[in-house]
Amino acid sequence: MTEKELVLKAIESMKNSYSPYSNFKVGAALLTESGKVYTGCNIENVAFGPSICAERVAFFKAISENENNFSKIAVAGGKNGIISSSTPPCGVCRQVMREFCNDDFEILIVRENSEYDKVLLKDLLPHSFKPEILSK
Repeated sequence: MTEKELVLKAIESMKNSYSPYSNFKVGAALLTESGKVYTGCNIENVAFGPSICAERVAFFKAISENENNFSKIAVAGGKNGIISSSTPPCGVCRQVMREFCNDDFEILIVRENSEYDKVLLKDLLPHSFKPEILSK
């Protein structure tokens, strides 16, 4: 799967967003090393605390199906489903990525016209709390 195809899957996933409170729709498409893609969208709750981001939905779907080797994720978002700027993963999503991915995990952050920026997890979450720290 090309990066552009992954980006388009993330954009398509925005349509499934349940975001009646913020009207900010986010979609994610997570590519496994085996080539399988898991998508996710943000799901809000009136209490806000139980809400979940698109990136974590994609990761948790994959992990619940025994997938745990990931190569990259594309993330797209925008008010009323219109992408007008980039939507980087929130801090909680970055920490979830850190749990399951290496420093060189690629994050494609979609901006207008299906263009995107590619960043590495180590650059989005420097000095991260890694699972290896607990084993020391």
